[in-house]
Amino acid sequence: MQKNQTRILSAALLLFGLLWIFASARPTTSNAAALASGPEVGLFAPEFTLELMSGGQMSLAELRGNVVVINLWASWCGPCRAEMPAIENIYNEYRERGLVVLAVNVTAQDSLIEAQAFATQYGLTFPILLDTDGAVSYQYRLSALPTTYFVGRDGIIKKINIGGPLSETQLRLEIEALLNGAP
Repeated sequence: MQKNQTRILSAALLLFGLLWIFASARPTTSNAAALASGPEVGLFAPEFTLELMSGGQMSLAELRGNVVVINLWASWCGPCRAEMPAIENIYNEYRERGLVVLAVNVTAQDSLIEAQAFATQYGLTFPILLDTDGAVSYQYRLSALPTTYFVGRDGIIKKINIGGPLSETQLRLEIEALLNGAP
């Protein structure tokens, strides 16, 4: 009798273990939705509002109708330093045609003083936003610096460039295509 009880208990534990493995291996709806909500080419750029280095706030939503380049960067990042002059040149060349550059400083991994010194050193004239708590870095699934998102006038991400530096030629090709209405 005791042998049968041991077998039944063992079988029950085995069944419970298999059910537990199966249940924990399947993503829940909320987990799947969270995984799918990151920025991807062909989807709307996730909305954010951040403090501007110059004071005030800026929201991505208020820029709809413009071509927007979102560049996540830090002052200590070598490739960020290498590409920033090209971004400034392209911004000055195309801003009258509807180009907006949002330089999102990953302030949670940087320092405001260093970011300000960087902006002064490179003579940056486009808006510099401060991601002080890392929320936008998390929302945009930042995995490398710099990371650049090219957003069309319709608010849809057209291209993502992870890493860098981007050359002025690469930037010009992407921006001209977007300004000229390329899908």
